[in-house]
Amino acid sequence: MTAVRRSLPVLPLVLGLVAAVALWGICRLALGPASPAARPTAAAATVFTPTVASPATPPADRPEGMAWIPGGEFSMGCADPRGIPHGGPDPMGDARPIHRVRIDGFWMDRTEVTNSQFAAFVKATGYVTVAERKPRQEDFPDAPPENLVAGSVVFTPPPGPVPLDNHLRWWAYVPGADWRHPLGPDSSIEGCDDAPVVHVAYEDAAAYAQWAGKRLPTEAEWEFAARGGLAGAIYPWGDEFRPDSRWMANTWQGTFPRENTADDGYRGIAPVAHYPANAYGLHDMSGNVWEWCSDWYRPDTYATLAAGTVADNPQGPDSSFDPQEPGQAKRVQRGGSYLCTEQYCARYIVGTRGKGEISSATNHIGFRCVKTP
Repeated sequence: MTAVRRSLPVLPLVLGLVAAVALWGICRLALGPASPAARPTAAAATVFTPTVASPATPPADRPEGMAWIPGGEFSMGCADPRGIPHGGPDPMGDARPIHRVRIDGFWMDRTEVTNSQFAAFVKATGYVTVAERKPRQEDFPDAPPENLVAGSVVFTPPPGPVPLDNHLRWWAYVPGADWRHPLGPDSSIEGCDDAPVVHVAYEDAAAYAQWAGKRLPTEAEWEFAARGGLAGAIYPWGDEFRPDSRWMANTWQGTFPRENTADDGYRGIAPVAHYPANAYGLHDMSGNVWEWCSDWYRPDTYATLAAGTVADNPQGPDSSFDPQEPGQAKRVQRGGSYLCTEQYCARYIVGTRGKGEISSATNHIGFRCVKTP
C-alpha cells in the first residue's frame, strides 16, 4: 500500500467518503482495463538486459550525506513476482513492460530524510505541513465545522484477525497526528531524531527539497539508484530475501495487519541506515517508509516508454491518471514500507510501483532527495 488522501471524517475518527475512496486506490493495484498498447508479449514484458553504468568520474564536491549515482542505461520495471518466494499476490502489471532507460549521473541522499533534518527545515522556515493545517470549509463543504481539525491517517492494527478485503479495518484518521506526533497527539518523536520523518505530503517533501538545494528524484532515477547496478534483481541487494539469514530491510513479519512479530528488529519504523546499504551506498531502498518521486502516476507509463527505443532521462507523464480514482491527482511512490508483506503488499520488490494522492500524509510515507551536479 502507499499513501492515503487527507480527508475529514463525517463522524469523529471515521474516514469520510473521499478518504475511503483514496484508501481503496492506494491499497489495491493501479490496474484498469489495459489498452492494446499496454499488452506486450510475455517476452517483451520480462526481459532484463545488463546495466551499463556511466564511466564518468564523480564530481569532486561530494555533498554531505549523499552518494554518487553514476547514471547509465538499465532495464526498468518488474517481472510478475507471483510464485517466487515472498513475491506476494499481485502481478504488478503497472511495472511492465520492462524497458530500457538512460539517465545522467546525480547525487542521492544515502538515507531517507530524518526527523532531525526535517526539524531543522521547519525551524529555519516556519513551514507548516499539510497534516498540521486546519482544513478549510470550502474544501470539505459536507463536513461539520467541529470536524475541521488538522490530522492525518495512522495505521491502527485491529484487535483480531480480519479479512484483507477492506483496508479501512486497519487505517484511521487521527486528529492531531502529524510529523511531530506520528501516532496521534499523545505520541512524540523524542529520541527518534534518526528515524525517517513521516506524515509528509508531496508538497511538504518538495518544500524541504527546495530549501535544501535539492529536488525529489524521478521514478527512473530512484529505480536506477535502488538497483545498485544489479540488472533485474528482485531486491536492492540481490535475489534472496534473507541472504545468510540476515534481515536486509524493515518489512512486516507475522499475520497482517494484526500482529507484527518484529523478527527484523522493529514493529514500526526503524532508524535510517540500520540495515545494509546497496552497492551504491544507499540504505532502506526497500521497506521502512515509502518515498515520494516527482513523476505523475499513470498505470500505462511504461507501455508508452517501451514504444520507443531507449527512454532518455524520463520525467514522467504530463498528468496523472489512476483508473481506480480518475479524479485524484497522484505522484509515484517507491520502495514500500514496514507494512509491506507477501500476504498483502510485496512492494519491497525493487521494480514495483506505488502511488499517492498529492495531499496524502500517513505514518508510513517519507522521502529522500537528489541533487544534480
